[in-house]
Amino acid sequence: MSKVEFKSKLDSYVVSLRRFRVWHRWLGSSLALLLVLSALTGVLLALKKDVAILQPPTQRGESKDLSEWQSLDQLAELAQRALVAAQPEQADNTIKRLDVRPTKGMVKVLFEQGFWEVQIDGQNGAILSIAKRHSDWIEALHDLSIVSDAFKLVSMNFLGWGLLVLSLTGLWLWYGARLVRKLKRRRSPGA
Repeated sequence: MSKVEFKSKLDSYVVSLRRFRVWHRWLGSSLALLLVLSALTGVLLALKKDVAILQPPTQRGESKDLSEWQSLDQLAELAQRALVAAQPEQADNTIKRLDVRPTKGMVKVLFEQGFWEVQIDGQNGAILSIAKRHSDWIEALHDLSIVSDAFKLVSMNFLGWGLLVLSLTGLWLWYGARLVRKLKRRRSPGA
């Protein structure tokens, strides 16, 4: 390889590495806040079943036999009344979903506002627990749906694609630097 070819090849690698370093730095800086937020909330979500303040522990009802249970509309009504009795300001709160757990003999009734949950025995309608599900708002913060669904879509795509680009540019920065060192070592001083 002539001195001119060597210099040209070396310069193209060095220029490429400089450009990729700038892109890598700017992209990494813009993703840093999203990554830290996602990592912290992800750790909390991984612990949600083990830490009662994040998500109320699942209670057990009396019977696993669904034929002995009250109807879902009766259970929903009992749960709604129990929430209002415990938290009068929740009178207008509507039910978001029912999480039926036959193996536990109970139903979790989740409400639209305030991340409230009422656990109720499927057979006798006894209230087993009334508590906030902090894991739900942490999850909404984790995927940024706490802002809006459109924001979630844009930000999570930015995060996903950004991490992919960071990985690829990081690999090139690592491998390209090795190539430059190898070229410099291979180039004999007298050539």
